[in-house]
Amino acid sequence: MKPEKKEILSPTKLVLPLNQSESLQQFESKTDEEVWDAFDKGNELAFNFIYRVHIKGMFRYGSQVTCDTALIKDCVQNIFIQLREKRGSLSKVNSIKGYLFISLQREIIRKLGKGKSFEKNSIEQNENFFPITLSHESILIQREKEEEKRGLVRQALNQLTARQRQAILLFYEEGMSYKEIAEAMEFSEVKSARKIIYRALATLKCIIIK
Repeated sequence: MKPEKKEILSPTKLVLPLNQSESLQQFESKTDEEVWDAFDKGNELAFNFIYRVHIKGMFRYGSQVTCDTALIKDCVQNIFIQLREKRGSLSKVNSIKGYLFISLQREIIRKLGKGKSFEKNSIEQNENFFPITLSHESILIQREKEEEKRGLVRQALNQLTARQRQAILLFYEEGMSYKEIAEAMEFSEVKSARKIIYRALATLKCIIIK
């Protein structure tokens, strides 16, 4: 009897279960904590669900840190490969999206050579991070339909700090809650996420109406 072959994940190819509808049916009504726990216990459908639900958002978020799409792809793959390798010993997660975003951010910064260890201040020191590109779906664009107003909003956004742009991006573009934003931005308290968004919006208002 031949020994059972183990699935091997290479850095260039991520093997996923294909039954998308089954994973959606089983997990779309569950909380992030329940989905994460199932994944940690080896449930392949949970892994499939996490990957398919969050993959597009991760690429979109990664593009705010770097325009190198190949690098983003490698970093996303590395994160999911590492997660599968760590199954059975993962820490509890309240927001899967927040966890994946901060993991991607760290991985990209590490790949970009920003240092062996991640420093929270590295974002604040590099104002090229999170250059918000307003989509047609963006609530900011919806509120300012005229071309002149759109240009004014873009100019105002560019005057925010990188951390403020990051918070605005997560809140409006990704639809994350204050709690999720706090986790993604590594704030110790939810009120810190609320405060940075309020301050960013106040700054935008002052710039736009002056």
